[in-house]
Parts: sequence; structure tokens; C-alpha cells
Amino acid sequence: MQNQQTRQLTNGAMMAAVFAVLLAASVYVPLLNVITTLFLGLPVAWYSAKYPWKASMLFSVVCLVLSFIVGGLLSLPLALVYVPLGLSIGLSIHYRKSKLFMFLCSGIVLLISTVLQYVASIVLFGINVLEEGITMMKASYATSGEMLERFGASAEQMEKYNEAVDQLMFSVETLLPTLLVGSVFLLVWFMLLVYLPILKRLGTDVPNSPPFRDMKLPKSVLWYYLIVLLISMLSDIQPGSMAYMMFINASVLLQLLLFLQGVSFYHFYIKQEGWPKWVTVIATILALPLQSFTSIVGIVDLGFDIRGWVKRAHEFKGK
Repeated sequence: MQNQQTRQLTNGAMMAAVFAVLLAASVYVPLLNVITTLFLGLPVAWYSAKYPWKASMLFSVVCLVLSFIVGGLLSLPLALVYVPLGLSIGLSIHYRKSKLFMFLCSGIVLLISTVLQYVASIVLFGINVLEEGITMMKASYATSGEMLERFGASAEQMEKYNEAVDQLMFSVETLLPTLLVGSVFLLVWFMLLVYLPILKRLGTDVPNSPPFRDMKLPKSVLWYYLIVLLISMLSDIQPGSMAYMMFINASVLLQLLLFLQGVSFYHFYIKQEGWPKWVTVIATILALPLQSFTSIVGIVDLGFDIRGWVKRAHEFKGK
């Protein structure tokens, strides 16, 4: 028991030192901070994967205190993003949760910490990062428009350019929630892609992920999509309203899920046929321009058991 506690303290001190070094490099070393920031959550993930939630929570608090000591207020936003993320990854491993659970849990944790910091930046400092980003985009497009005028663009061409820019900015502002959620989960997916092999090399028993071809969304996703589609068709929702923003974002997210379901069916069918892997690559690439058709395939895959039909057809052929 004493040896176990000593080992726990030793590992905690070692990982805290690694976290402090990575944090210092992330705050004070230009260029290198692009890499070190990415690995900030790794010491927390490793420690949390080895020890239960109480010890892991205490270690996380120590890391937050260290971040304030090492970098002051400047480093706290980084720590408040990567420490909870590493904690969620490590505890998912420790309690033997599936990789899907780890991905969803880590994504939600990162999303919550991002939103909280966004709100805090507005309340405490009066800085709205999203609004400033949109303002910079508008200024950039305005500068591009001025350059087109200097190069002799006609009034008709400038009118089309301004209409396209206005439509683009309206779409960006409307889809900000979807863009935020998609960016957060894409970042989590990338970080798991980096973290899990390293944790495995360090002796951590990480969960194996099922093949993408076996992905099967809940059928409720199909019902949600149909409800959103019916409401948008039958109701007169004004563009720019809160209801419009809600339904557009819900529609885009659900269409993305159905698209992934369709791509998953392509992978499943190609595997069943025994075709080479390069066919899977080509099918995935072609699914992008054929996004509408692929989403329909995803809807049919969810609504009807066509995978079962494909399996039974191959079993019948085998006989």
C-alpha cells in the first residue's frame, strides 16, 4: 500500500513536471509552441488513465495551479482547455469505456470549456472573438473588392462580388454554432489520433475502435431529420431569426451524420464484395461531390436493414 502511494506520488510529480515544461514552451517559445500546445493534455491523460478519479482530479488541480505559477493569467486559458480534455481521455481509459464514449465525452468537455472561455472573455474583458473574426473577414473581403475595382472590374462584376460576399457572410454567421461544434469534434478526433498511439507505447491499455464500416447511427437521427425537414417545409421561418438559425444548424448537423452513415455503408459494401482497398479510397473521395446521393444512401441504410440484405445475399452466394 505504501509502495503504491509512493509510486502514485512519484508519477504525479513526474507528469506535473512534464506538463510544466510543455506549458512553459507553449507560452514562451515561438514556433515550438505549435507542437508543445498539442501535447499539453498528454501528461494529464496518462496519469488519469492509471489512477482513479479522485487522484486524477487532484492532479488536474495541481496542473492548473502550476499553469498560473509558470505562465500567469496568460497560460490559464490553455490549461483550462487541455487539462479537462486530458482528464476526460484518461478517465475514459481507466474505467474502460469505449472509444466512441471517449470521443463524445472529450468533445463535450472541450466544447463546454471553449464556450465558457468565450463567455468569460465577453463578460470580463469585453472581447467577442467571434464578432472580431467576422469583422476581420468583412474587412478582408472589402479590401479584395477595392483591389478588383483598381484592376478595372465593371460595376456588374462588383455587384455580383458584393452579393456573393454578403451571402457568404450570412451563411457563416448563421452556421457559427455548427462550425464551432464541428471544429471542436474535429480537433478531438485529431488529438485522439495523436494521443492514443503514444499512450499505448507508454504501456496504457487503450480501447480499440471498431472499423468505420460498422458505424451505425441510432434510428432516432432519421426521425430528427424528418422532423426538422417537415418543420422547415411547412412553417414560414424568416431568414436571420433565431428559429431559422436553430433549424439550419440542426439540418446541417443531421445531414453531416447521414452523409457519414452513407460513406460507412460504402465501406461496408466494398468489404463484403472483397474489393481492394483502393476502391474504398476512390468511393470516399467520390462521396464528397455526390454528397446528396450519399446522404440518401445513409437515410436508406438507417431506415431499412439493407446491410442485412447484403449479408444474406453473400451468404446465399457462398452456399
